[in-house]
Amino acid sequence: MNDAEQLDAMLETHPCYNECAHKKFARMHIPIAPRCNIQCNYCDRRYDCSNESRPGVTSEILTPEEAVEKIRYVMTKVPYLSVIGIAGPGDPLANEETFRALELVKKEFPQLTLCLSTNGLALPPNVERLKELGVRFLTVTMNAVDPKVGAKMYDFVHWGGKTLRGEEAATVLIRNQLDGIQKAAAAGMLVKVNVVMAPGINSEHIPAVAKKAKELGAYIVNILPLIPVPGTKFEGLRAPTAAERKALQDMCEVDIRQMRHCRQCRADAIGLLGEDRSAEFSHYTCAGRAKGEIEGTAIESEGDTKYRLAVASSDGKNVDEHFGHAESFHVFTVEGMEIRSEGTIDVAEQQDVPLFGPGHRIKMETTVDKLKGIDAVIATQYGEPAIELLRERGIIPVQDKGEVEQALRKAVGSVFKERAAVFE
Repeated sequence: MNDAEQLDAMLETHPCYNECAHKKFARMHIPIAPRCNIQCNYCDRRYDCSNESRPGVTSEILTPEEAVEKIRYVMTKVPYLSVIGIAGPGDPLANEETFRALELVKKEFPQLTLCLSTNGLALPPNVERLKELGVRFLTVTMNAVDPKVGAKMYDFVHWGGKTLRGEEAATVLIRNQLDGIQKAAAAGMLVKVNVVMAPGINSEHIPAVAKKAKELGAYIVNILPLIPVPGTKFEGLRAPTAAERKALQDMCEVDIRQMRHCRQCRADAIGLLGEDRSAEFSHYTCAGRAKGEIEGTAIESEGDTKYRLAVASSDGKNVDEHFGHAESFHVFTVEGMEIRSEGTIDVAEQQDVPLFGPGHRIKMETTVDKLKGIDAVIATQYGEPAIELLRERGIIPVQDKGEVEQALRKAVGSVFKERAAVFE
C-alpha cells in the first residue's frame, strides 16, 4: 500500500478528519484525563454540565477500566462506532491514566481507531509512546506561533516544576508544540491543528499559524470560534461571526486544508458529529448497566402523509448551507410523489450576530420560531443549540447536501422512521 492509499484508508472512518465519514461513523470520547498543565484564557473545565456542548465539559470522570466497560456497552447501542478519542477534560498527556486507557482499548478493541487531543506541551517526549500504543490521529491546539500573541491567549503554563506566565510561558509552550507536531507527522500520525479564533486577540495571526502547521507536516487546520465562557478571562470578548470565520478559513485554505464541520465536542461526546448522545450514556458504570431491555418493533404505517420541509439552500436547487449560516429557507410540501414549492422564509437579518453568546441564542430561537409548522429542516450542518431548539419544537433536523428533490425524498423517509420509533 502506497502513502496515498494508506492515508485514504486511515481517513475512511474518522468523522473529524473526513467530512464524508462524519455522517456514517461515530466517535466516542472517554473522559479519563482531568488534570491540565496549562490554563487557557477561554477554558473552564467544569464537570456535570449536561446542557453544554464544548471542549472541557463532561458529566463524569472514568478510570481506564470503567472507560473500557463503557465502550463495550456503547458498542451495543452504537454499532457504527469507529473512533475512540481522549480529549480531556484536561490535557491527556498530563494524565498517566491516558496511556493505561490506550493500552486497554487497543488490546480489547483492535478494530477501533485511536486518537488523542492535546495542547502539545508534553508532546515531544511522548510521540513514540503514543505511536506504539496505536494512536494514529493527533490533534494539537496551537493558538499562536508568536509568543507575544500567545501571552494573550494563556494565563499560565506548568513546566519544569514552575508556573510560567506571559511571554515566557508562551515561548515554552509554542516551542514544544512545534517540535511535537513535527515529530508526530514524521512518525506517520495524521495531525490536525486546532486554533481558537479570538477576535482582537489572535484572529489576524491565524494565517501565520496555518502556514507553520503546513510546514511542520500537519494534515488539516480547524479554526474554532471562541466561546466566551462565563468565569474565564475571555468571558467579555465576543465570538466571531460566521462570515468572519469563513473569510479566515478561505484565506488559510490557500496553505492547508480546512475542517469546516467541527462541532467543538464535549470531553465525553458519543455518536455522530452533530448528534451527540453523551447524555444517554452519562454516569454509566458497570453496576448501572441496563438489564433486561426489550427490543421494540416500530409501527410501519403512516400512509401518504403530507410533509412540510424547509431547506437551507442558496438557490432553491441544492442543499448547500449550514443551518446557522442560511439567509433563507426554501419551503416545500411533499405528499406522496408530489413536491410543491411554497416559497421562502427569510432570516437574513440574523447573520451579523456573533456565533456564541446570548445574542447567538436569541438568533437561533428567532430562526427556529420562523420555522413553526415545519416537519423537518434539511441543512449541510447544524450546531448543537440549533438541534436542541428544533427538537424542542417538534422539528426534525436532517443533515444532507446535494440536489434538493433527492434530499427531500430522503428526509421524508427520516421523518417517517423517527415518528415510527415513537411507537417502539
